[in-house]
Amino acid sequence: MFFPKKTSTSTKDYSAEIDRLKNEIETADAILIGAGAGLSTAAGFTYSGERFETYFADFIEKYGFRDMYSGGFYPFATWEEHWAYWSRYIHINRYLDADNGTYRRLFDLVKDKDYFVLTTNVDHQFQKAGFDKHRLFYTQGDYGLFQCSEPCCQETYDNEACIQAMLEQQQNMRIPTELIPHCPKCGKPMAMNLRADDTFVQDEGWYRAAERYEDFLRRHENLHILFLELGVGYNTPAIIKYLFWQMTAKNPRAVYACVNFGEALCPEQIRSQAICIDADIHTILEQ
Repeated sequence: MFFPKKTSTSTKDYSAEIDRLKNEIETADAILIGAGAGLSTAAGFTYSGERFETYFADFIEKYGFRDMYSGGFYPFATWEEHWAYWSRYIHINRYLDADNGTYRRLFDLVKDKDYFVLTTNVDHQFQKAGFDKHRLFYTQGDYGLFQCSEPCCQETYDNEACIQAMLEQQQNMRIPTELIPHCPKCGKPMAMNLRADDTFVQDEGWYRAAERYEDFLRRHENLHILFLELGVGYNTPAIIKYLFWQMTAKNPRAVYACVNFGEALCPEQIRSQAICIDADIHTILEQ
């Protein structure tokens, strides 16, 4: 068992830690990347500030939204306005190319290794950067997929064409009524395939990815594996962070590395196996 109060954080002098991380990337038998929202933030996918104000000025003026994320939970009065907001949201975070090179640099560092990616991110940036889709497990969904809001079935649907039409045809913060997406099986309104409650659809692709992830863990049990955690916070720590700590503690050949601005820490129980770097992920990957 781990105790949050007994943790170690990195120092501001992390040149030696960067050297250790580079060596582990080069020498590890395998690398399991655990990626959270902080990685996409480092890549330029910010949800507040100038980027938010550029695309949502009208919604900010009308509703006083302070950031893109919180606006996504607002109970809009009509589906037309709901999808006007969400089509912009999905477009800039899923289909618009905005990566500042962070994901591509990460891919360059691991592409010749036996790697796998476990992520709570839903923005598809790993595949855009060149990562093999068969080495990815998106546990929390995908901005690029619709599902039935009921849901009446465990299926998901690609939304790119629909989102593009919404984006092009919306006026006065509303999309045309005929563009409101409905489930092709039961006719109920569609929802985003994002894990927010017990209606989240885990489709066939989700289960295949989960199986590949479990197989990766089995194949590398007790080997020299690098658990590389990037930008993982405490919204859902059990999916990546706590799991990485536990697997490191069970394997004396494993190394746990955490790069996270403001939240780079580890339990004392694995300190000798850990690399903690409290800094911007983009900067560290470049170095």
